[in-house]
Amino acid sequence: MSQTVSGSASGPTRRSLLAGVAALGALGAAGCSRVATASSTEGGDLLGRLRAAGVVRLGIAGEIPFGFIDKNGELTGEAPELAKVIFKRLGIDRVQPVPTEFGSLIPGLNSQQFDVVAAGMYVNPERCEQVIFSDPDYQMLDAFIVRKGNPKGLHSYKDVVAKKAKFATGTGYAEIQYAVEAGYKESDILIVPDQVAGLNAVEAGRVDVFAGTALTTREVVKKSAKAESTKPFAPLVDGKPHVDGGAFAFRPTETKLRDAFNVELSKLKKSGELFRILEPFGFTKAEMTDLTAKELCGG
Repeated sequence: MSQTVSGSASGPTRRSLLAGVAALGALGAAGCSRVATASSTEGGDLLGRLRAAGVVRLGIAGEIPFGFIDKNGELTGEAPELAKVIFKRLGIDRVQPVPTEFGSLIPGLNSQQFDVVAAGMYVNPERCEQVIFSDPDYQMLDAFIVRKGNPKGLHSYKDVVAKKAKFATGTGYAEIQYAVEAGYKESDILIVPDQVAGLNAVEAGRVDVFAGTALTTREVVKKSAKAESTKPFAPLVDGKPHVDGGAFAFRPTETKLRDAFNVELSKLKKSGELFRILEPFGFTKAEMTDLTAKELCGG
């Protein structure tokens, strides 16, 4: 999934799927009290304070499969499950969810509402001006939902434009900008809430194609008799193929915590345990990555 900015109302922001937000309501009180004021200590002292408290607060956005509350009221998703492992290794035994909308994650982090963003957030230069990121724990290509047999032969945004296909994507998705860059008129894009609504639109014939991440499109079509997902592909950004990467976000002052997190993340990558953590949420080995935050931040 997608996107560019964090708290801005304009422009795409990445997968703003809000599935699960209602389920988060019961846990909303967790976000009412704020975390301790940031330290002026070089590199930050949050890691030490979290160890002393024994709990870290995770900003999540109720997005399946990235971070959500399941039907049993338990916190899960690729980012929270990874957070549980890494923070335990860092001496912090408990994670506590603080639910918010996706566009409020970075403002909430920087206003001390929680300690870390654990929502599979894409790393991009605009966000890198507001927060610091761990290295990505996954990479992601795009894919389309199309009718069975892909009758219009849609395999890229250029195809969508050339064949004048009726195009849809989700609220705040990066795919909006990818389509526009390919030459699709933004006002002609049908914006729907999420990939389930996108599947419904394709099945009903209201659109020819819905664009999302390779992961969410392949998962949502599994039980569909009328639609399928296309082979994953890299959208073009400034004329070059672009691969997105999702990561954890930290306040800019907390470099010690970010660096300690990266050390443990690197160990999990090398051992193969990272894939074992993410695989139950639909991730494949193709989505494992050696991309760095520095690369995705633009150097």
